[in-house]
Amino acid sequence: MRSIHDNLQAVRGRIAHAARAAGRDPGDVTLLAVSKTHPAALVEQALASGQRSFGENYVQEAVEKMDALAGKLGQERARALEWHMIGPLQSNKTRLVAARFDWVHSVESEKIARRLSEQRPAGLPALNILVQVNVSGEASKSGVAPDAVAALANAISSLPNLKLRGLMAIPEPGADAVRYQELRGLYERLKPEFRFDTLSVGMSDDLDDAIAEGSTMVRIGTAIFGARQKIRPAA
Repeated sequence: MRSIHDNLQAVRGRIAHAARAAGRDPGDVTLLAVSKTHPAALVEQALASGQRSFGENYVQEAVEKMDALAGKLGQERARALEWHMIGPLQSNKTRLVAARFDWVHSVESEKIARRLSEQRPAGLPALNILVQVNVSGEASKSGVAPDAVAALANAISSLPNLKLRGLMAIPEPGADAVRYQELRGLYERLKPEFRFDTLSVGMSDDLDDAIAEGSTMVRIGTAIFGARQKIRPAA
């Protein structure tokens, strides 16, 4: 059975290979380790192997891990971790997310963005924000339609306490290259106006295609931590 360290090394190698194949610098692609449904002990193992950025879908589960790690590692070392909220965000969870996370990938409404801005505690740096795009047009997927992204980005960019960084998407399984190209085109069109620097797309199964089409951040869970636990935690 491979260790978390070995899995991370394999994923980093795969990212580097995909980036070089696309004529890109591997250093331009950030690895986000998706630790949802996995215990804090595995996050600690990943941390010991140099991983600093972690993605979570469920707010309460994430906060429990943060507190557990702070108790074990100490506040100073725990603060070195960067936490990303990547799942759908309900209004009743925005205060906790605004206080405890560094990034939110799943913003799809001005209402949620305003709440995050208003509830970000004084003294913390601006909360990094990505607009989630429903690039595949799936009714079951969260995110805004591509033609609505510019208006939402404009609204977010005017809010204090938030820093709009770019776009996030979850293309449908088996999506062809056109979907990634459409997302990249949207990102490149909006980048000059909003100073985007982050395109979060690509998971364990499709990171190679995503990197080939310009992804700057890949969200990898299974390839690092193994299969998700079957019991879904509360949001």
